Amino acid sequence: MKLKLDENIHQDVVTALVAQHHDVTPVRDQGLAGRPDTEVAGVVRAEARCLVTFDLDFSDTRRYPPALYAGIVVLRLGAPTARNQVACLTRFFTETSNVAGRLWIVEDARARDWTPEGVSEHVPWQYQAGNP
Repeated sequence: MKLKLDENIHQDVVTALVAQHHDVTPVRDQGLAGRPDTEVAGVVRAEARCLVTFDLDFSDTRRYPPALYAGIVVLRLGAPTARNQVACLTRFFTETSNVAGRLWIVEDARARDWTPEGVSEHVPWQYQAGNP
């Protein structure tokens, strides 16, 4: 899957997702760090990549209609450590193949499809005690 990682995603996530055979490009590598969301969104659309971000602005479906994107994944983690980002995103992309045209909210223990035509909940993993 072609992914674009926003500036707020840890570099360790790149390594982990590339190891899962994803085509990953961080915005930092294109000089887009600190650029306006609309500029990042334009590049994401032009490259037909799924955007992965902590930026809640991208969850506004009026400004960023999911149908126009190869997917939008917004992280909402209790502990946004590198380890937790890697764990949650590798699980999510292993368990979820239908991201194109969808808005996903990924939390510590679940992922929710928050696409406007019908919000649904998908729990692709369950943590056990002691896991992130």
